[in-house]
Amino acid sequence: MTKLAYLHEPGVLQNLRCRFDINEIYTYTGGILIAINPFQRLPHLYENRVMEKYKGASVGELSPHPFAIADSAYRQMIKEQISQAILVSGESGAGKTESTKMLMQYLAFMGGRNNNTGERSVEQKVLESNPVLEAFGNAKTVRNNNSSRFGKFVEIQFDGRGRISGAAIRTYLLERSRVCQVSDPERNYHCFYMLCAAPPE
Repeated sequence: MTKLAYLHEPGVLQNLRCRFDINEIYTYTGGILIAINPFQRLPHLYENRVMEKYKGASVGELSPHPFAIADSAYRQMIKEQISQAILVSGESGAGKTESTKMLMQYLAFMGGRNNNTGERSVEQKVLESNPVLEAFGNAKTVRNNNSSRFGKFVEIQFDGRGRISGAAIRTYLLERSRVCQVSDPERNYHCFYMLCAAPPE
């Protein structure tokens, strides 16, 4: 993006459109990663071999990707021994939840422990908590069938060797009015429909 000759809104949008048309859904603008929701599954972008490729690579060395941002934050944390933050922001349906999952997947890949006990690791528990959070905090809206109706602060804790040692998830700004009043054609939180569809036992 910073290489554009004229940095104005139509030029930026055209650049993003051209990249989107060739399934390049990620674009850098300086240290910021712009992600455009492809509204389709692109599993080849998130495989373990792709994570291996981004391991230790500088931002900008490879194609733009959430793994590059996560790797940069992880390396800075190890090098400087201070906390790092990644802010994921955007419109409803832009892909914030999916981008966050990708960031967490990469951090779990980098900070995961070899687990031979059969117990689920901290990183597995964090990744597996997403469906529960989505059931109680996501709803169908006009713009998105799985729209998060709350903010989420995910804290992943690492030990001195860069291994995940714990995690905390804090939710805030839950849209409470949706519980008792829903405008047509929107729906209430997923959990209520799950309860109604559950077997009688």
